[in-house]
Amino acid sequence: MSEVNKEQQEIQAFIFDLDGVITDTAKYHYEAWKQLAEELGIHFDLEFNEQLKGIDRMASLEKILSQLSDGGSSFTLEQKQEWADRKNNNYKRLIRTVDESEILPGILELFHDLKQAGIPIGLASASRNAGTLLRQLKVESYINVIADPESVAHGKPAPDIFLKAAEALGVDPRYCVGVEDAEAGVQAIKSAGMFAVGVGDAEILSKADYIVSETSKLSLSEIQHYMTGR
Repeated sequence: MSEVNKEQQEIQAFIFDLDGVITDTAKYHYEAWKQLAEELGIHFDLEFNEQLKGIDRMASLEKILSQLSDGGSSFTLEQKQEWADRKNNNYKRLIRTVDESEILPGILELFHDLKQAGIPIGLASASRNAGTLLRQLKVESYINVIADPESVAHGKPAPDIFLKAAEALGVDPRYCVGVEDAEAGVQAIKSAGMFAVGVGDAEILSKADYIVSETSKLSLSEIQHYMTGR
């Protein structure tokens, strides 16, 4: 884990990724991409799916098309957009069943503690379906700001969406804590100048400032203690 900037000891906001942090919709993304890939005659499995973690829809499509002999260069932007939309329609159909039972362990408790402490919460997700999922999970009342991925120039690992969320919250990025489960997401948080909390494999998320193996181990008091005790 990296050294913590002493200026980051006062937490003024938390900014969360959605997939893999608040809920795990990875299985639905996988099924939706697999359906599209098979329609295009492209082999798609769980191992390849790992490469799509944390990146946006078009970047994911480009990685899938790169498996073709011409790397997908023969397709027009319009064709690619049509396929990306088709994947999204597959995904939206699959997530209709998502409800509050799919909130990851410890997240509601953390949201409650943040609300009690008066610390606002932002969402920085590459998902354009974030608002729908938050409503289905019944946690939208905890979220002060949703940074729209369509309103930023570059997706993760660029810092744009985290900076957008901080700006919307009216908080200096130096006083924000970002929470991510993907390497690209952690890189985005660090590039934004925020304190990075990684959830998952410590080796993959090694650039994070603070790492827990699973969401149930996320604790506001523990993060505050870590930051002020350095």
